[in-house]
Amino acid sequence: QQTLKNKTSYKSLEDIDDINKYDYFVIASETNKHFEQLKYLDKNVKNKLIFCEKPLFEKKRNFSLANNKIFVGYVLRFHPLLQKLKILLENEEIIFISAKCGQYLPLWREHTDYRKSYSAKKSEGGGVLLDLSHEIDYIQWICGELQTLKSYQEKVSDLEINSDDLVVIIGKTMQNCIVNISIDYISKRTHRKLIVETKENSYELDFVLNKLVKQDKQMLEKIYESPNLERNTLFTKMHLDILTEQKNICTFEEGLQVMNTISMVQEQNK
Repeated sequence: QQTLKNKTSYKSLEDIDDINKYDYFVIASETNKHFEQLKYLDKNVKNKLIFCEKPLFEKKRNFSLANNKIFVGYVLRFHPLLQKLKILLENEEIIFISAKCGQYLPLWREHTDYRKSYSAKKSEGGGVLLDLSHEIDYIQWICGELQTLKSYQEKVSDLEINSDDLVVIIGKTMQNCIVNISIDYISKRTHRKLIVETKENSYELDFVLNKLVKQDKQMLEKIYESPNLERNTLFTKMHLDILTEQKNICTFEEGLQVMNTISMVQEQNK
C-alpha cells in the first residue's frame, strides 16, 4: 500500500468503497500475494480488466477464471525487435532457440539493499526463476509450450539471499523445437540475448544493445535496430494493448502455461 499525494489510497482490497465502480485493476504486489488478490477480485467484481504482474503465482495454484479478463505483465512482448523477430519467424521452421539473461542482483535496484528486496526472499516469491520468467514466456510465445524439460535451479553464489540465483533449462516444445534457457542473478556483465536457429537463417536479438541480426546460408547479414528505446515505452504499450486490441499481451491462459513450466522446474529441484 502506497500513500500518494492527492490520491485516495487503501490498505487492502477489502477496504475499497464500491469496488465495482473501477474498470481496470493492476496487481503489482509481491508474487506470493497474487493468488489471494486475484481470487478476491474475481469473486467481487465482474466484467473487468485485471492486470497482474508476472509471474501469476509463486507456485502452481488451483485457480480458474470466472468473471473477468486477466492479463499478465510480460512486458518484453512489446519490445519492437522481439515483435519483428516473431513476424520474421512466422514462415520458418525453428529448430533451436536459446535465451540467456543475467545481471548481478546487488546492482539491480539503485539505492536498495538487495538483501531486503523480495528477490532475495524465497518466502515472498523471490528467486531468479520467477523474476526472469520473461524468457520462458517469450520462448513459448514464439515456438509453443515446453512439453519436456530437464533443469537445474540452485543457489550457487555468495550472495546473501535464500532464493535461487541460477536456473538452467533444456527442453523441447510442442512444435519439436529444442530450447535452452539460462537465467541468473550472478553475472557481473549484464546481458539478455535470444538466439534462434531455423532451417534457413540464424537470428540474434540483443536486448541490451537493442539490435537484431539476421544471417542466411550465404552469410548475408541484415541488421534491425531500435535505438533510444525507453523502458516506460514498453509498459505504456502493454497497458494500451490491454485497454484496446489485446493483441500481444500475455493472456491468463498463456500465463498459466508459463506457470506450468515454472512448476516443472520447481518439482525437479525440490
